[in-house]
Amino acid sequence: MTLVLPPTQDAADTQRMPASVAAQPLTSAPPAPSWTYTVSVRELCEFTAKRGDLDRRFTPSATALEGLMGQNTVALRRGQDYETEIALQGQHGQLRVRGRADGYDPRRRCLEEIKTIRGHPDEIAENRRQLHWAQLQTYGALFCRDRKLTELALALVYFDVASQAEVELRQVFGADELEQAFARQCSAFLAWAQQEAGHRQARDTALQALAFPEPTFRAGQRDLAEAVYRATAQGRCLLAQAPTGIGKTVGTLFPVLRAMPGQGIDKIAYLTCKGTGRLTALEALADLRSGTEGRALRVLAMVPKEEGCEHPDKACHGDACPLARGFYDRLPAAREEAVALGWMDAAGQRQTALRHDICPYYLGQELMRWADVLVGDVHHLFDSHGRLWGLAQALDWKLAVLVDEAHNLIERARRMYSAELRISQVRTAAQSAVAAVRGPLHALVQTTEDLVADSTAPYEVLDAAPDAFVQALQSAAGALSEHFNQHPLNVGSLLNFHFELQRFLKLVDSLSDHALFDLQTLPAAPDGDGGGGGLAVTAVDAALGVRNVAPACFLRERFKALHSVTLFSATLSPPDYALKLLGLPDDTVWIDVPPAFPAEHLTVQVADGISTRFADRDRSLEKLVAVMARQFDQHPGNYLAFFSSFNYLDKAADRLAARRPDIVQWRQGRRMGAAARADFLARFRPQGRGIAFAVLGGVFAEGVDLPGSLLIGAFIATLGLPPVSVTQRHFQARLDKLFGADHGYADRVPALQRVVQAAGRVLRTPEDQGWLWLLDDRYRRAEVVQLLPPWWPLR
Repeated sequence: MTLVLPPTQDAADTQRMPASVAAQPLTSAPPAPSWTYTVSVRELCEFTAKRGDLDRRFTPSATALEGLMGQNTVALRRGQDYETEIALQGQHGQLRVRGRADGYDPRRRCLEEIKTIRGHPDEIAENRRQLHWAQLQTYGALFCRDRKLTELALALVYFDVASQAEVELRQVFGADELEQAFARQCSAFLAWAQQEAGHRQARDTALQALAFPEPTFRAGQRDLAEAVYRATAQGRCLLAQAPTGIGKTVGTLFPVLRAMPGQGIDKIAYLTCKGTGRLTALEALADLRSGTEGRALRVLAMVPKEEGCEHPDKACHGDACPLARGFYDRLPAAREEAVALGWMDAAGQRQTALRHDICPYYLGQELMRWADVLVGDVHHLFDSHGRLWGLAQALDWKLAVLVDEAHNLIERARRMYSAELRISQVRTAAQSAVAAVRGPLHALVQTTEDLVADSTAPYEVLDAAPDAFVQALQSAAGALSEHFNQHPLNVGSLLNFHFELQRFLKLVDSLSDHALFDLQTLPAAPDGDGGGGGLAVTAVDAALGVRNVAPACFLRERFKALHSVTLFSATLSPPDYALKLLGLPDDTVWIDVPPAFPAEHLTVQVADGISTRFADRDRSLEKLVAVMARQFDQHPGNYLAFFSSFNYLDKAADRLAARRPDIVQWRQGRRMGAAARADFLARFRPQGRGIAFAVLGGVFAEGVDLPGSLLIGAFIATLGLPPVSVTQRHFQARLDKLFGADHGYADRVPALQRVVQAAGRVLRTPEDQGWLWLLDDRYRRAEVVQLLPPWWPLR
């Protein structure tokens, strides 16, 4: 969707934020003298023609690639004079409608809309079929205008990718009849379009006058803001390493909001790798929004389904869930109320949805189309099924993206494109499956067991997925698809397993050098009662895994499609690590913002003579706790001590407790819930004295804000390197194959990023002063020192 307004002057045409932005007054938005609203055929019809129940039951659908192949197959069957991908557009008042019709057969004078499906068209819900007809009739009206026709045949062609069969629903319409239907659709949308045009004008005018929410920029914050502003104005990617304490959230949001009007940006997405960052972003946006005239900025929190669903035990369909029944009939009123409020956090979405008796989660999904700033997890954009990515592509959004704590994005993306399948999972699924599905699942178990029998080691990386295994996997996935096609109201563990199996199959199909395909034999597990009610038999268990090593191949095209993207964190050095593994554009800009405090505010000391290597830990434990005790005696206060594992943490804490029972201590537990984590942090009190023990890379090693006397120092008793293992050696070898040797991408670089993140807990404001102890002699090595912040004064 595109909105065209009369041009306005904006400082984004320069490459530097105006020096006076913090002092600029707010001004009222003048009414737009004229406006044109451009909408796609798909969005017009989804807005005006969707009626009835929400229906998110499992229905097997074709992939995007299968859709393209299906359309090509149909086109080849039609003959050489068949036209495809016909660009159409038309005006109705101030509304411009555009789209692409799938095909036109001149011999039959028939315009076709091709829908690739799995199954039979009779299984498609009636309200969905009506939507398809509305789209086709809209294309028909535009086509008759373009070709000056008085009559046209329209055909909905449903193409089953499994059987390659077509079912055609054909009807002949007069041009006048199609024009009247088109006018009704446009008239139903026109009031909303006018409202959106007014909102866009008010938003852009308000953002042009947006003042910085603080009296002045912090040290380093302006450098960051100007770099973000330039990158957004130029439509480029920016890697911004900026230290703790400079206000990165506001320092990135403010310049993108200021650049939004001049660059014609439709939406901003603020994405995080951890939930705490989303709360911080919403707080900053609340302040910034209050500085716009009329609070003319719509902010939406993208809520995960597990948090937004009111009835997780029910299928998403009107026959099962009361909040799905009549969803699209009640959606317009709820949508209008939500956008009028403008602030659409999780609580606001839920309250609005329940007032109108509709599902809060799917209301939020609909509101993504109408928000200006979207706040949520990175998976919304970067996962293969990310809703934000799908909408941005389908609706041609000009999207500017901010990624907070971006040092986590590589590992998060690896998990998005990795999957594991265990034999025990398949056996369990087979036990609850109907006979038609049980056979293919048992065949998959047998094929996997054959792989295990042929393996020569407990862990192996295979060169490729064996053909017999892939065929068994496809057969099992196909049988499950057919089962849920016939029983769409079924929910539960078998449906969840099916989704996991489909995802695993998709990743197996995409295997290349970017991932390892491995086989791991696991401890044997009981396998039911052997089928005869006697003693349980012991069955072999094994896991087949697709383990992504470098997600660049999945993300590269996404970065190219964005208007701009800024990835920021306190730990992004060296920049080539993110550039290569994420597939960032070649013209990506790098900025390393200096710290907001004098270097002498942090005393950094290396404990020479201490080794935390696995073989040396027990011998060095006494020296290690002696350093901790001495530092505590010299400078009493609250400290955090980070270790590589819970086992090592417990040994050190026990030794310190035995040596110095007078020093108060508390420890991170292996499975801490939200309440336990809150209690752990609550023990950091002003002017307090004690040592807290935590795991490096864990929940307390980043995203924890303990300013002033709440925390005055940290001990890091590890380099954070991954344990030596067969898996790690294969991981290293694959990265060497992709990027050459001696890069440190498999161990040293991510390990020291975790170290610097943990150290960043000490100084949180420019006024803070503190101590950092690096408890390992390897911190003196050149290859380690070069990955540490250059302003750290190592002693």
